[in-house]
Amino acid sequence: MEHKENFLSYIRDEKRYSKHTVLAYGKDIDQFHDFLNRKLVNFVLSDIDHKLIRDWIVLLMSNDVTSTSVRRKISTLKTYFKFLMREGIVENNPVELVTVPKVGKKLPTFVSEAKMEDLAYSDVFPSTFEGIRDKLIIEVFYQTGIRRAELVGLKLRDIDFPRMQFLINGKGGKQRYVPMEFELRQLLEDYLCCRKEEIDPDNEFVFVTKKGAPVYDKLVYRVVKKYLSYITTVIKKSPHVLRHTFATHLLNNGAELNAIKELLGHANLAGTQIYTHTSFKELIKVFKQAHPRA
Repeated sequence: MEHKENFLSYIRDEKRYSKHTVLAYGKDIDQFHDFLNRKLVNFVLSDIDHKLIRDWIVLLMSNDVTSTSVRRKISTLKTYFKFLMREGIVENNPVELVTVPKVGKKLPTFVSEAKMEDLAYSDVFPSTFEGIRDKLIIEVFYQTGIRRAELVGLKLRDIDFPRMQFLINGKGGKQRYVPMEFELRQLLEDYLCCRKEEIDPDNEFVFVTKKGAPVYDKLVYRVVKKYLSYITTVIKKSPHVLRHTFATHLLNNGAELNAIKELLGHANLAGTQIYTHTSFKELIKVFKQAHPRA
């Protein structure tokens, strides 16, 4: 596994991949090695060909691994073998001969504006430190569209109250500013006031547990799932659903796609254009309700 560790060090330190990507790549390689160990006796990397990789893909898909996940695993192997070629460990990249499974486009799951309003003004959030924090978590996701990792990493110095904006540290070390509305600012001030009474003031992270530790991915996921369960029956109840909800509501209310792209921190419009499918459905609905000939 020495080659794997060298590869992970390479993409982390030289390619500057995020820690989440490095972790995902490591898991993909471990899964592939497990498959090879079951398939072959004392395999060496130079013996691996595209047929073995294709067999692994068939196994994954027969176990109901989604085509999106399979594509990512293939991408991992392609990058891994490029590294091995660079190091002189293998002579060619067998992944180049592998056909990538097609991905069907899925419309993003989102929550309606009415339901988000119901949640904002409901009494489901207790008036405790954790209740106030959890409500703020929901509203920050919905009103800014930031990613879960961006919320977890948000620090006090990233809040600019005079300009009413957040400095968001996004993927690949890219930074962007996202505005906050007055209601969100008020929620944030209420939370920070409560936080000051409970938590060491030297703690630099905005969102913390009652013991003062920074919140973590699973905690944030549980918070979102818990409170979305009060208002929606959608299967997915994750922070990413609130990110989709933010983008969809902006588009439905007339925001330009380029502006949404900047707010979401997308590198290009391709990642943002999926929301136009959802909004077009809304336009059809409005047309059918309003047009006399519909």
